[in-house]
This record gives sequence, C-alpha cells and structure tokens, in this order.
Amino acid sequence: MSYQPKSFDHLLGTPGFSDQLLKNHFTLYQGYVTNVNKLNDIVVALEKDGKFATPEFAELNRRFGWEWNGMRLHELYFGNMSPKSSGAASGHAGSALEEKMIKEWGSYEAWEKDFKAVGSMRGIGWAILYLDKEADRLFNVWINEHDVGHFAGCTPILVMDVFEHAFILDYGTKRADYIESFMKAVDWGVVEARLI
Repeated sequence: MSYQPKSFDHLLGTPGFSDQLLKNHFTLYQGYVTNVNKLNDIVVALEKDGKFATPEFAELNRRFGWEWNGMRLHELYFGNMSPKSSGAASGHAGSALEEKMIKEWGSYEAWEKDFKAVGSMRGIGWAILYLDKEADRLFNVWINEHDVGHFAGCTPILVMDVFEHAFILDYGTKRADYIESFMKAVDWGVVEARLI
C-alpha cells in the first residue's frame, strides 16, 4: 500500500504565510511522501531477494527514517495550523493543555517564551512540544534532523518547522517574525486533541 500526500490547500490565505511559500512547502512535503513509497518498494524488493546483509539494505533502511519523519512531521506541522486561528492557547482558559503548561512552566506565557526560544535557536530543524504520557509532562524539544533527537515514547503535540524553507521566502532571515506568524496560525483545538 502506498502513502498518499494529504492536501493542506485549506491553509492557503493563512495570514503571515504567502500562498507561494505554502505551495512550495506542500511540494517539498509531497516529495517526502514520494520518497517513502520509493524507499519502501526498494527495501521490500531487497528483502524478497534475501539481500539483508548488503550495504544497500542498510543504507536505505537508515534513509527511510529521514523520509518517514519528514513526511509525518510536515503532516503534524500543517495539521496544527489554521488560517482562522485565534492565535492564543490562553483563549482556552482552563483547558487541559493550558493546565499542563501552567504545571510545567508556571504560565502559558512562560511556556510560549520557552517554545519560541527553542524555535529561535541557531540551526535547521524543528521545535516540538512533546507530551510524555507516562509521566504526564510536557517538553519543548529541538530536533535538528528529522530522524535524530526525538523523545522516544512521547507524543508530538505542537510541531513548528524551523528549516529555512518554512519561512525564508516570506521572511528572509527574520526567523523570529516567522515564529510570531506561526504562533498566530496555530489551531489550538488540534493541539489540544493530541493530548489524548
């Protein structure tokens, strides 16, 4: 079974994001889906031929994590955005998510400052708000590459792409301005639903 790219065209017109930036980003995401399917087909063929001990089998399996996470992280990223967002989780006063943020950081504002700081760190990658269901804790995490640095067993609640392709067309090198626009585009209903 092949994976099909999801449509995120409903995000066109999102304030702070040009349609050209979003269309370019959708195309990049679709490339990850295509590569997941191609790599899977090749690895399955190698398995059928019993070529488990080959360099090709090893390297393609390593590469699969990059493509897979590139696909899924973009789906989570686009999925937690809305062109009609209220732009503030604090608008959901008393929500389970806000209560967890207050428990972990003391206030929504302190969490937001921390999350923005993680997203502003030098380098390419992702800023992810993770939920550790086992300990019922939240963490803001920097992910440098798609396939490295994830918190095992944790659920991504909020995902922000901070690779240059996510903002440079509209913002140049002003990542902080992009982060402000992203925060205004967050669909907090989707983020809250990921707690379950």
